[in-house]
Amino acid sequence: MFDATNLDAWLNHIEVLHSKPIDMGLERMQTMIQRLGLDFSSQTVITVGGTNGKGSTCAMLESIYRAAGYTTGMHTSPHLIRLNERCVVNGREVSDECLIKAFREVEAARGEMTLSYFEYTALAILKIFLDAKLDVVILEIGLGGRLDAINCIDGNAAVIATIGVDHVAFLGHTREAIGFEKAHIYRSGCPAVCADPLVPSTVRDYVEKIGAVRRFANEDWRVTLKDNGCFTFSMGATLFDDLPEPALAGVNQYSNAGGVLAVVASLMGRVPVTQDDIATGLKTVRLTARFEHITDDPVPTIIDVGHNPQAAEVLFTNVIKSRQPNERMIAVVGMLADKDMAGVMHILADAFDEWHVASLTGPRAATADQLKAAMLEAGISSDVITTYDDVASALAGARREANLAKNSFQAGSDQNSTVRIVVFGSFVTVTAALEVFDREGIHR
Repeated sequence: MFDATNLDAWLNHIEVLHSKPIDMGLERMQTMIQRLGLDFSSQTVITVGGTNGKGSTCAMLESIYRAAGYTTGMHTSPHLIRLNERCVVNGREVSDECLIKAFREVEAARGEMTLSYFEYTALAILKIFLDAKLDVVILEIGLGGRLDAINCIDGNAAVIATIGVDHVAFLGHTREAIGFEKAHIYRSGCPAVCADPLVPSTVRDYVEKIGAVRRFANEDWRVTLKDNGCFTFSMGATLFDDLPEPALAGVNQYSNAGGVLAVVASLMGRVPVTQDDIATGLKTVRLTARFEHITDDPVPTIIDVGHNPQAAEVLFTNVIKSRQPNERMIAVVGMLADKDMAGVMHILADAFDEWHVASLTGPRAATADQLKAAMLEAGISSDVITTYDDVASALAGARREANLAKNSFQAGSDQNSTVRIVVFGSFVTVTAALEVFDREGIHR
């Protein structure tokens, strides 16, 4: 049986166990759950799915329940820098030693069975959560829902944050098809929350078919914004008034918060919280790379993991809404080749004045030239596009141009002009940028 004392060795072992990096299906996971005795019936489990907004939804749920004094576990994926990011217990990433201990138990239980990277790591994280005897366990679905490994765990409530067109090779090419896959995280008799205001008929039909408790945005619950940034949540007899603006940046966070509060209100009988707990959780929630301000060196710089058309719509709104008069916007972007590059660029074509385009690495990576072709198709002029071999070089180029623009503004007659950099396009892109910032001692 494999064994090692450092996390990197374990991850190298796990990566080569299975022939496919993504292998949809539940049989292996169900067998391993039985072997490891992963029974969460004494905990409150919340499952979180969706095309975009899953990470924000998980983070807000975790922050609210922790503010209320509950012990919490949160599984998210993918990670940006460290696998440990996927396993958060009581607000803190678990240690390498904790993960290695769980890996040893998975390794002993699997025998000759091969597991995908996601299955193996998810099983270890679930074992950590079970052993910690937590009050609330929040589980982000990895891909889709119906055949995702995490869907083997029954939740007491489930929320779909948004439904967009992504991962079409696995989930289908329409919102109806994708909604059908995602709806399978719902359970009979349990709250079935959908925060997307346009609920596909397949989701409606599945909720009715299994007898889940429907909780749909703008039908069963509603979020109302106020001029001062606060908002009100109402669902039946439940009213949370004058809640603070979520600490996560972006106009989409109100919608995500609505889905969160629909879950919280639905589970009051199991895990009650106060409005003060909710307010504290919303004010203190943190999540990397969701339109996140990371540094002001040399100019304000934002990172965002948006990588599909739905996320691009949100990014466009956030850029335009936050843009200052006479502000020059510089993009650093890299994408995966299996994403809708042309669709993303059509949406964002008018959001930026200058584009620094990076080639990514890995089997799914798009080259800078491939992405540039999609940008030209979207009507972006080649004069404002510069290509690079990697993200670090693209970021360096953007920072040089930003510095020149800033110095020019300060020396000339346009001293009220500003410049900002936005890094986006993929988790891979943001991870590479964060590694640059880490080397420079810039930490979030």
